[in-house]
Amino acid sequence: MEKYDIIELLEIIDQQVSSSILGGREEDYEELEGLGYIKIDRHSVQWAASITPLGLDYLEQNR
Repeated sequence: MEKYDIIELLEIIDQQVSSSILGGREEDYEELEGLGYIKIDRHSVQWAASITPLGLDYLEQNR
């Protein structure tokens, strides 16, 4: 995923309490989770993502 795409997705997640994972974007969210930028809640029917402190730091450094 390109840096621009990472920042764009992190900004969307940061603006919400949690961001529902939309079809077709699962790989992007899983990549961000692998980087430690988000945490995916897989215990609900609709998976949702929350930004982590590391994700917030990355976002602040790249805005």
